[in-house]
Amino acid sequence: MKKENKKMAQERRAEERRKKEQREHRKKVLSIGIPAALIAILIIVILVDAFKPFSSTTDDTDEASTESITEEAVSYSTDTSLTVADGDTVNIDYVGSIDGVEFSGGSTDGNGTDLVIGSGSYIDDFEEQLIGYHPGDTVEVTVTFPEDYGVDDLNGQEALFEVTINGIY
Repeated sequence: MKKENKKMAQERRAEERRKKEQREHRKKVLSIGIPAALIAILIIVILVDAFKPFSSTTDDTDEASTESITEEAVSYSTDTSLTVADGDTVNIDYVGSIDGVEFSGGSTDGNGTDLVIGSGSYIDDFEEQLIGYHPGDTVEVTVTFPEDYGVDDLNGQEALFEVTINGIY
C-alpha cells in the first residue's frame, strides 16, 4: 500500500472513531439528560404546589372567574346570629405568620376563599378551630405544619393564622 493511501486510510479510521465517540456521547447525554430533565420538572411542579399551602377553588386571573367570585361573595350570609358548624361552607380571609413574620402562600390577600368545615382540605385542626364562631368574627388559629409538609421553611413549624369569617353559605 502506498504511503498516501495508508495515511488516508488512517485518517478515515480516526474520523470514524471520532464520529462513533460523538454518537456514544450523545446517547449517554440523552439517556441521562432526559430523565434528569423530567425529574427536575416534577420537582418544580411539586415545589410550586408546596408553596400553595391551602387549596383555592377559584382562579381569579380571568374576568369570568372574577365575576364568579363576586357572585359567590354576594351569596353567603353575613348574619352574625349564624354559627359556624361542621359541614358548613364558609368564606374566609386569613394571614398566616410564623414567629410574627408572614410567610409566602399563607394569605388570601383579602380575596377570600371558600372552605368546607370538616373537609380536611386545610392543615390538621385549622377547620375545627373555626367552629362556634360567627360571620364578622376574627379568630386566631394556631396549627403546626407536618414535618413532611414539603416546604423547608414550614416543615414542623407552628403557625398563627388570623382568620376573618366573611360569611356562611
